[in-house]
Amino acid sequence: MTNTHQHQLQKGRYLAYLRVSTPKQGEGVSLITQREAIAKFAANNRLEVVDWLEEKESAAKRGRPVFGTILKKLREGKADGLIVYKVDRSARNLKDWADLGDLIDKGIPVHFAGEGLDLATRSGRLAADIQAIIAADFVRNLREETNRGMQKRLEQGFFPLGAPIGYLDRGGGKAKVIDPERGWLVKLAFVSYASGDYTLRKLAEFLAGLGLRNRRGNPVTLSGLSHFLRNPFYMGYIKFGDKRELYQGLHEPLITKELFFRVQERLRVRIAPRKLHHRFKYSRMLKCLTCNRCLIGSERKGWVYYRCATMICPTVSVRKDRVENSNKKQIEWQFVYGDPR
Repeated sequence: MTNTHQHQLQKGRYLAYLRVSTPKQGEGVSLITQREAIAKFAANNRLEVVDWLEEKESAAKRGRPVFGTILKKLREGKADGLIVYKVDRSARNLKDWADLGDLIDKGIPVHFAGEGLDLATRSGRLAADIQAIIAADFVRNLREETNRGMQKRLEQGFFPLGAPIGYLDRGGGKAKVIDPERGWLVKLAFVSYASGDYTLRKLAEFLAGLGLRNRRGNPVTLSGLSHFLRNPFYMGYIKFGDKRELYQGLHEPLITKELFFRVQERLRVRIAPRKLHHRFKYSRMLKCLTCNRCLIGSERKGWVYYRCATMICPTVSVRKDRVENSNKKQIEWQFVYGDPR
């Protein structure tokens, strides 16, 4: 930047924006380097920095609270301009860069202390736009490489994140192992809930009394309990993020598939909306021979049926009139009578 241009910089109250991608990075030299470069730039150009704002968030992520606050202050005239270390410190997604560009178009000065760009000129603006596009493309490429790496690890049977409760990490490239202190408590949670003797709240209280704790050392919450009861990791499979696929894991299962699906059925019935507003005559009087659970009454096209809703059982049902017109022996190949109490 030439001396002539230095004297042409608009004076006023400037905000200084410093950003690192992670809190851990913020403890290193990056924030210090940015602050020193901005302070030197402001001093050389006789610009007044009225506020220093730091953010520990990826610029690829939209919705950064500090960056949003800066844009708002500049739009409302609470500051006259902005100084940032480099283009990629301000934005690595094109939406935020466009928002910053709108301010520049309105005459609000934005300066990059580590780069000799004059955004008041066409060539300087073009150079900044190109750098913003390159920064956004870098993030996209990094995301693709990360996703490919994750996918490969999943296909190999490795869970790429921290071990869920009941398991322990052994380092990169190694399968999770069962936690000798908490693994049996997680298994007990599945067995207890499948028995039908516990609600989620009572089970959470029971497990807390036995000493089950989450990663932070606190008793497992209702949402935490519900989350791990739905996690197929415990039966030997891996579900990652929003992916629908289940991957065969290399880790040792903590429970059987049968137990896992029994728990899923209980959870499903618990949260299913109640569509029926009357009690069927033989509710809780018929039981399934396969799983010994009570049959569910439902009405279809004017007929009442009793069926088993357990996922591991065959899809069978018996019509109400057949129950009333038959004796036990005639229908016991499918169902047996339960205790009517």
